[in-house]
Amino acid sequence: MNSIVWNPWHGCTKLSPGCRYCYVYRQDAMYGSEISSSEVRKTANFGLPLKRRRDRQYKIEPGTTVYTCFTSDFWLSDADSWRDEAWAMIRERRDLTFIFFTKRIDRYEHCLPADWGGGYENVVIGCTVENQAMADYRLPIFRQLPIHHRLIIAAPLLEAIDLSAYLDERIAEVSVGGESGGSARVCDFDWILDIRRQCVERNVPFSFHQTGANFRKDGHIYRIERRYQIAQARKAAIDYRVGDDYIPLGVKTPDTEP
Repeated sequence: MNSIVWNPWHGCTKLSPGCRYCYVYRQDAMYGSEISSSEVRKTANFGLPLKRRRDRQYKIEPGTTVYTCFTSDFWLSDADSWRDEAWAMIRERRDLTFIFFTKRIDRYEHCLPADWGGGYENVVIGCTVENQAMADYRLPIFRQLPIHHRLIIAAPLLEAIDLSAYLDERIAEVSVGGESGGSARVCDFDWILDIRRQCVERNVPFSFHQTGANFRKDGHIYRIERRYQIAQARKAAIDYRVGDDYIPLGVKTPDTEP
């Protein structure tokens, strides 16, 4: 399955505990950006889904998964004036699957397009939760919205979370991961296994997408380099799938903490 990242705008404002060591801020600092990471601006790739090659075919081939707004939040208020145009491109490219995550699920009234209806078939929305408080606030809203494909992204996972009240056939997948970066907070393997247990009990697909930089297992904290965090999560081999033909919708990008 082909995939690509589309960041129509860049920059974000910190909202909740999971944002403290946001990877977007770290990356901007690393590359010496002169513009504050909290200043939201359109990118040069804003119109990427509709760009064409010389032969007039779309640059993004049909069937591609488009990871959307991974250096911002698609429902950020600063982007309200641009979002309708982004939705128009998503509507036009119904041959693509667009996936975005948000910590601002409570802004749905301001962010869904007028023709949303029961949801766009080619849009997957992930609601990000990092602790129990955010899960209990965001997920009741998320579960009731008209969305065809919904993910729960428990990342960066900061504590044990009971998701059991929110897991049913409406959730396509729960994806869990630790925090990356030099100041990363500890992620405990027991928290991950407990969320997996909740998913298995309710027959909801589960994936463990990255360990994070400080990973605790059996009481010992391991410092894991960024380049190994995804591989080590896969090595744990604890993903849970429903059915032999299940195609995971979850996290496939380098960092997953928007």
